[in-house]
Amino acid sequence: MGVRGYGRTREEAFEQAALALVAVVVPPADVEARDRVHVACTGDDDELLLLDWLGAVVYHMASRGMVFGRFEVHIDGARLAGELVGERLDVARHQPGVEVKAATATALRVARLEDGSWLAQCVVDV
Repeated sequence: MGVRGYGRTREEAFEQAALALVAVVVPPADVEARDRVHVACTGDDDELLLLDWLGAVVYHMASRGMVFGRFEVHIDGARLAGELVGERLDVARHQPGVEVKAATATALRVARLEDGSWLAQCVVDV
């Protein structure tokens, strides 16, 4: 399943890609902002940083049994500091469709577009 985020900044594109990842599982609008999870990622380039970021989202969804509806990303060079905002998964209320297993390098791309906006995308395994 492909996930893609667009934003005015690279950070916004990363946030939107994470939101698209969650949307594969549950509607992000149905997720309440009850808990915050802080993450730190690194990558030698923007694409590897996106993979590490989305991998962290997948990891925390699985290990904490959570879903997220909002993300905050700050990038400084090769380092990303982020927050995942959401709640514990309630199967009856959220009705998850599938489980995302991993972010992959397939169709991996982070790029500044001609209009100055940013794109962040990859394929995730479900």
